[in-house]
Amino acid sequence: MKILPIALLSLLASCTLAIREDSRPPSIIYIMADDLGWGDLGCYGQQLLQTPRIDQFAREGIRFTDHYSGHTVCRPSRLVLWTGMHSGHTALQSNAYYQFEGGERTVVEILKEAGYATAGCGKWAMGRLGSAGHPNKKGFDDWFGYLDQGDAHNYYPTHLWHNDQKIPLAGNVTAGKKGSKAFYSVERETYSHDVIVDWLLAWIREHASVPFLMHAHLTIPHTNNEQGGATGNGMEVPDLGVYSTRDWPEPEKGFAAMISLLDRDVGRILDLLAELGIEKETLVIFTSDNGPHSEGGHDHEYFNSNGPFRGYKRDLLEGGIRVPMLARWPGMIAAGSTSDHPSSFQDFLPTACDLADIPVPDGIDGISYLPTMLGQKGQRSHEQLYWRFKEEEALRRGRWKILRKSPGAPVILHDLQEDPGEEQNLTDSHPGVAEDLLERMNGIRYQIEEAEGNPRE
Repeated sequence: MKILPIALLSLLASCTLAIREDSRPPSIIYIMADDLGWGDLGCYGQQLLQTPRIDQFAREGIRFTDHYSGHTVCRPSRLVLWTGMHSGHTALQSNAYYQFEGGERTVVEILKEAGYATAGCGKWAMGRLGSAGHPNKKGFDDWFGYLDQGDAHNYYPTHLWHNDQKIPLAGNVTAGKKGSKAFYSVERETYSHDVIVDWLLAWIREHASVPFLMHAHLTIPHTNNEQGGATGNGMEVPDLGVYSTRDWPEPEKGFAAMISLLDRDVGRILDLLAELGIEKETLVIFTSDNGPHSEGGHDHEYFNSNGPFRGYKRDLLEGGIRVPMLARWPGMIAAGSTSDHPSSFQDFLPTACDLADIPVPDGIDGISYLPTMLGQKGQRSHEQLYWRFKEEEALRRGRWKILRKSPGAPVILHDLQEDPGEEQNLTDSHPGVAEDLLERMNGIRYQIEEAEGNPRE
């Protein structure tokens, strides 16, 4: 396998920015896996998959048990992350194509204006080349990886993008096209994940002396949908590693090997911070964009990827939206701590503003979880958390959660404290709770309909 030369990676990563002369705010590395389940990590109870470096990460920082993705599928979940607005207030409630427009301000733009060097890598889903949603137009000094969400599901593409420049990947040749897209590769030499992580490490090395924000939106363990359709195994990895001799289906070996690659590279990032002497100046957050998938021959139940929860990707059950989140900041976050503070992707934007010591924008839905990370008092909590997937809705308030398939459909009420697997419908036994949560859900729904130009009668 050929990886881009280090000299080229360093050139791609270079960016000239002035060093702040005042007291330095922390750098932030936000690592997002793709379709990683709450139960896929040893620190969340996984027994078969080996994740020693991520488990060490958890021991050295804080583990959130009640953290939620912005959505149950990729693109709208990321939109919540970037904007600080929950999925009832964003412009997208499904995985349909969407691109940023000029008026939508991202957390990256906000920190760039505050003096941060900004970069991202991996999967971008908010605008193609030449569009208003290109990452360079939404606050990123540098972007390396995929620009189109569909392309990001191919681990052996012919090229990646550095800003607006196409970077060929050696030895990857596509076999044909499906519509306008190359649908799979028959000659596969350069694994995109490895190239992306090498670039990420080079960029951090180049910017160690300034406050930086790095969004590492890694693509594993998402399936290669098109390759899976062609071969029945969409869990593509260069090597199955320690799982090669396991008596498991081939896609499950591939999935396990992907988790090992993810674990290895989280460790490489942490090792680099130690080497550069900036680990005490850098907050690292690790999470996943939504719950686990059952695609490309992989079954989310095989390794109990959703842990104690029911449901998976494309569900508003806990298994589809509750995700792992770890945070590590030596000297600031107490090692081995755990929090059940309910939080979600919209909370990252105000947290980043607090870290940068700048005002939090008005009108967002997020609440900074920095007090919880630092073990401080005064953590504000959400009155409720809300998700919308097409016509489906879910709302959590404290221990209670309500779901409905569409407006006017019967609601389902769960007590997450007693029934995290959401097996029992308590609507009849707790009618007052159900009525309160339904009224709250309807209030958000009415706001959405008014914004869409369809106010209620």
